Amino acid sequence: MHSRESQHDLLGEIPSPSARLWVGVCIILSIFVVFAAYTIREIRWLEDYQVNVVQKNRKASLELLRLQNDAYLLAISLRDMTAARARYPIHEWRPEFMRMRRDMDDAVRLESDFAVSTPASSDKRSQLRRALQDFWRSADSVFTLAQRDNEAKARALIQTELEGKRAVISEIAARLLVLNDQAQAEATERISAVYGTVKRDVVVVIGVLFLLALGTGLYTLEANRKTFARLQHLTEQLQSQSEALQKLSWKLIDVQEETLRRVARDLHDEFGQILTAIGAMLGRAGKKALDEDSNRDGALVQELQAVQKIVQETLQTVRDQSQMFRPAILDDFGLEQALEWFVKQFSRQAGINVRFEAELRDGAFPPEDAIHLYRIVQEALANVARHAKAQEARVTLKEQDGELDLEIRDDGVGFAVGPESNRSSGDGLGLMGMRERAEHLNGSLAIQSAPGKGTTISVRVPLRKKMGIANRE
Repeated sequence: MHSRESQHDLLGEIPSPSARLWVGVCIILSIFVVFAAYTIREIRWLEDYQVNVVQKNRKASLELLRLQNDAYLLAISLRDMTAARARYPIHEWRPEFMRMRRDMDDAVRLESDFAVSTPASSDKRSQLRRALQDFWRSADSVFTLAQRDNEAKARALIQTELEGKRAVISEIAARLLVLNDQAQAEATERISAVYGTVKRDVVVVIGVLFLLALGTGLYTLEANRKTFARLQHLTEQLQSQSEALQKLSWKLIDVQEETLRRVARDLHDEFGQILTAIGAMLGRAGKKALDEDSNRDGALVQELQAVQKIVQETLQTVRDQSQMFRPAILDDFGLEQALEWFVKQFSRQAGINVRFEAELRDGAFPPEDAIHLYRIVQEALANVARHAKAQEARVTLKEQDGELDLEIRDDGVGFAVGPESNRSSGDGLGLMGMRERAEHLNGSLAIQSAPGKGTTISVRVPLRKKMGIANRE
């Protein structure tokens, strides 16, 4: 638990680049959206402006052509009016002139509405209006003279004034056509300039977006590099701490076994000898009291025998506890005989039918390593007695493929394999301790169980590889 909290604290120190990356992405997207909207608006304006300029210039040019056509018709009419053999009197031309006047005034008005206004074209339009007004005043004078039967003066006025004023109108109209073409060319240049501006803006914005994307990418790479470097450093720290904790755990297991071995030896050597001596002394005292006066000291003999029995039971208990702490049979005869003896003892005491099967080709197994397998069997059968409610169990020990396989199987109630499978038994060892002992031997431990289907604990450790804490350090 402490290791997980330390790991969480260490990982919590790693700065996350996500916030800055999101800010960069949002800035890029905002610029893109704003620029896209601006570009679309500019392009639409250019399209509308171009269409508007072209259409208006075309309509204005058509009106000027209509004006020129009317001026040409006026020239023909003036020629007919001054011909030597004119078919009609001059005053009869007045309705035709009035019709052309309305048509020319309408053409001038529409041309002013459609044309692109420039200072030069505005000045020419003012000249055109004055020229038309001057022409129509002279035309009115001609028709007035003609109505007064003064045809000769009327023809002379046509030749001296109207022809020249009509030519001025035609010339101004032609000049306006040229100015309209120039205005359209200027509008095209402005459109091209705007297109150039938009193109330049596109290049600039694309460059800015590229730089932002490049900066964001470089920042991401650098942030990821630092993050992965930090993760690697923390991983090395965690691995170092994990290895240190594992070595400490193995050292504690070895110290525990050494302590139990010394306690077992002291119980067997010291207390066993003392209790044996006390039993022998009580036996001699009982025989002596019986020989001297059996009738008088019968009660004393019975008490001595009772004490001797208690001493013998205590001695047996001490020997049993000594075997539990550190079975001497393990050091004297090896793992197979020790497990066979323990299984019989457990089966007798727990009332559970436990079978032991062994298939070992090489009985040599270092006691400092064998004690861990012995403890695993000890803990597994203790769990069977406490929790499994089993009727039968089986312990199998066999050698294959250079490894030693140990299996403890029962037909008990079973349990759901999960975090709870690491629960400890009353003596504090538990399944977690069993797994630690298996790993201490460079091996592995697997648990298979399900509610109502019993439990199987499988241990596999290398057999011909030197094991022990010194080798791991």
